[in-house]
Amino acid sequence: MRGGLVVVAVLAVLVLLVGGWLVGGYNSLVQSRTTVETAWAQVENVLQRRNDLIPNLVETVKGIAGQEQTVFGQIADARARMAGARTPEQTMDASRQMDTALGRLFVVVENYPQLRSSENFMRLQDELAGTENRISIERGRYNDAVRDYNVKVQTFPTMLYARMFGFTPKPFFEATPESKTPPRVQFNTGPRDSTK
Repeated sequence: MRGGLVVVAVLAVLVLLVGGWLVGGYNSLVQSRTTVETAWAQVENVLQRRNDLIPNLVETVKGIAGQEQTVFGQIADARARMAGARTPEQTMDASRQMDTALGRLFVVVENYPQLRSSENFMRLQDELAGTENRISIERGRYNDAVRDYNVKVQTFPTMLYARMFGFTPKPFFEATPESKTPPRVQFNTGPRDSTK
């Protein structure tokens, strides 16, 4: 009888240890996922700030370089995709499209010296540059949080129960291939011929 109680006691202790280990691991995963979600919210916050600045910048450029309709259309399309994004992946794609469109806009700006001397344009450009720096910082923080979370989700022994509780790896916010190639800037003395 006494031996049976010892076995039951040992089993109870083992169940408590395993249960505590599972609860601790689960709580750690929840904490990591929340850190990723918080970091993503900050990325969205600064992306929205950029999206809010773009119309003023475009209107300023349109006043001087109105014939550059292709670039303005690309920016409008990127803003619409950003506003319609429902998942982090869609938001990342829209942000990459905006990066490309803004790069083209600044190439256009180089062809209009009077635009570069506009005080309003320079102020907006400075605000956008500050926002781009914030985006870069928040992307880095998000990617750090994703890295830590993904390591937890994909390493043993946590991986044994992570998927069972709905914890799956999160995507990194990676740069576009186009962002690795600097835009080509040509200095002209007059407005660019939009037919080329």
